[in-house]
Amino acid sequence: MSTSSTPGAPARWEHLGQSTLATTRVLDLRSVRLRHPRRAVERDFVVIASADWCNVIALTPDGKLVLVRQFRFGIEEFSLEIPGGIIDPGEDPVTAAVRELREETGYAGTSARLLASVHPNPAIQNNRCHLVLVENATLSGASEWDHDEEIEVVTAPVDEVLGWARAGKITHSLVVCGLMHFEPIWRERTGRGV
Repeated sequence: MSTSSTPGAPARWEHLGQSTLATTRVLDLRSVRLRHPRRAVERDFVVIASADWCNVIALTPDGKLVLVRQFRFGIEEFSLEIPGGIIDPGEDPVTAAVRELREETGYAGTSARLLASVHPNPAIQNNRCHLVLVENATLSGASEWDHDEEIEVVTAPVDEVLGWARAGKITHSLVVCGLMHFEPIWRERTGRGV
């Protein structure tokens, strides 16, 4: 994909300024003023400004994934997910993922690495979600939930979890994305190709 300015290609809008409309514990709502360089049109756009997030694919030595089931306020329903959370200012995404895994589930692993970084919704959000693989995950201590968290920790075989994602039992889009990035690794390890 070319990013050069060719005839017919979309133009990069010019940033003119921004103001904060609302500040909350987890995000800021901003009005961002942009100008289209060829059409000379200026518009205000609403952007959700948030810290980066991390999501953790935690693989146990016996080929299971560590999952969390919790009530989600946006959908007012329970959601089956991989562990994850907000990255603290200045914190490395892999370090944050290891911390979130331990805090939410009590699990820790012997190795951790970044699989991918994605934009959750670039139309209206400015942050990234970092997808981290932690291997040899074993229960190593007690969980340390945040104030409003109540989490059921579940482990299930990788193939079963991948099937749940394909069948719509797992509906959190960033979790499905994380599983998609992990699946080729799993297929290679189990000798089923990529």
